[in-house]
Amino acid sequence: MPKPTLLRLKADRLKPLRAFCQTARLGSVSRAAESLLLSQPAVTLQLQALQRELGVTLLERSGRRLSLTREGEALYELARPLVEGLEAIDTLFRERLRSLDAGELRVAAGNSTIAYLLPGIVQAFRAAYPDVRLSLHNVTGAGGLHLLRDEGADLVIGSMPDVQGDLAYVPVYSFEPMLITPPDHPLATMPEIALADLSPYGLILPPQRQAADRMVDLGFQRARVPYTVALEVGGWEVIKQYVAMGLGISIVSAICLTDADRGRLASRSLAAYFPSRSYGVVTRRGRLLSPQAQAFVALVQAAR
Repeated sequence: MPKPTLLRLKADRLKPLRAFCQTARLGSVSRAAESLLLSQPAVTLQLQALQRELGVTLLERSGRRLSLTREGEALYELARPLVEGLEAIDTLFRERLRSLDAGELRVAAGNSTIAYLLPGIVQAFRAAYPDVRLSLHNVTGAGGLHLLRDEGADLVIGSMPDVQGDLAYVPVYSFEPMLITPPDHPLATMPEIALADLSPYGLILPPQRQAADRMVDLGFQRARVPYTVALEVGGWEVIKQYVAMGLGISIVSAICLTDADRGRLASRSLAAYFPSRSYGVVTRRGRLLSPQAQAFVALVQAAR
């Protein structure tokens, strides 16, 4: 005959513990049986089995009530929280599920990420988790990392491949560098474009020291091709508007090009001359993400 497993032994012990706790609380085997929807003989057998297993007397009669012996009081103190907790597990489980659907999520991201990458993801997250209070912190790359380290944000979404050892960056998207011009610009119809072909035309670029400006400058320097800056202005939408007005040409990340730009701008890939730009998720190493943050990251990855 196979020996009972430890799990089986624990399961077999639960029923007599429940019978014992109910009898101790109500002071009557018959009332305990009624509360447990069992017969009185069944409860009596469970109590006898428990006392026999432990080798002590747990209950003794005191008038019409059953009262606990010294050993019974010791067991009752140990068993009652376990039994009550198990009986409440269904309610506690549902409350825990509700807590997963509620709570707060704080995401730090830059302008381009919030404007072009996150709208569909945020919409899907709000539909799936309407009770979660979602906060989007519009900050620069360094500002987002500062928030993350100071626990002002749960995660950062953006283009930050060069993070320090206390943070982890997982790239999810990659966007090519794109030349944008007005549709009637000479560069828009050239069969092939060399970087030197851009030299005669003034560029509209973000202010100096921004990542996009540094990327453009480094690409021209490596190719030893001169270039001129016609206008410095922040924000991809403003740059696209000024290019469409014929005030210059620009080099932007493909992330900012939308369907609405097709009629007013011509675009050409410059991946042969400038690196693509990755966007992904930054988290703190060794820190477990909340269920809300895990759900948001899953949507970011699924949207790819």
